[in-house]
Amino acid sequence: MQRRSYASYETTHFLWQVVDSVATLTLNRPERKNPLTFESYAELRDLFRGLVFSDDVRAVVITGAGDNFSSGGDVHEIIGPLTTMSMPQLLEFTRMTGDLVKAIRACPQLVVAAVDGVCAGAGAMIALASDLRLGTPHAKTAFLFAKVGLAGADMGACALLPRMIGQGRATELLVTGRAMTADEGLAWGYFSRLVERDRLMDAASQLARQLASGPTFAHGMTKTMLNQEWSMSLEQAIEAEAQAQAICMQTQDFRRAFGAFTEKKTPTFKGD
Repeated sequence: MQRRSYASYETTHFLWQVVDSVATLTLNRPERKNPLTFESYAELRDLFRGLVFSDDVRAVVITGAGDNFSSGGDVHEIIGPLTTMSMPQLLEFTRMTGDLVKAIRACPQLVVAAVDGVCAGAGAMIALASDLRLGTPHAKTAFLFAKVGLAGADMGACALLPRMIGQGRATELLVTGRAMTADEGLAWGYFSRLVERDRLMDAASQLARQLASGPTFAHGMTKTMLNQEWSMSLEQAIEAEAQAQAICMQTQDFRRAFGAFTEKKTPTFKGD
């Protein structure tokens, strides 16, 4: 497999920076609360697809510029044009947005969403697709699809959200489009924890560095199994985990951990 460096990856529609193997992706249209366009959807999808081949990114933080995460699809640049499209064009678009969620879920790096302010529509789905979410007391997460006359079934919302916060709570949010408060998000398991606005990026970066310094091959395996075991019986899941763990036991990181334990040292993981 051909590996690729993403430390100097050039982006057009958002900011991208890699420091010590931790990438920070910043949605960067703060004057409009960081909405998405057709082009930014596609660029995000392609980036996360490519991270499968990265040799220098071990964890990712997604955030928004200013005091908001993302307001979702741009009303004028996406929603307006959608009203004039044919069915094949519409299906091409909805499949592309879903492909972004699949790419986030499929990349081996753990993804941390740092959520402040407005986190709505497609923005809420990007945060939901991430592996971990940190929020601020100002975070307001809304799945707004019903507000614009659409089903709550968008980008995998009906699969991901009930598994995270429960069927009843997910149903309410998806059919009413109301905002989930930060406190609700924390109590319901959407957020891992809440931090003050001025500490959000420090907390998210610290968490990402912790993940990046761990056994990232094994982390990627955990992420894969969390995705795949949704559709397995318990018997299938136990067998799949037996195979996954046996693979991890062949890694150098496993041997490093054993060696460090015997020498009463802290292991240094390299992800191989």
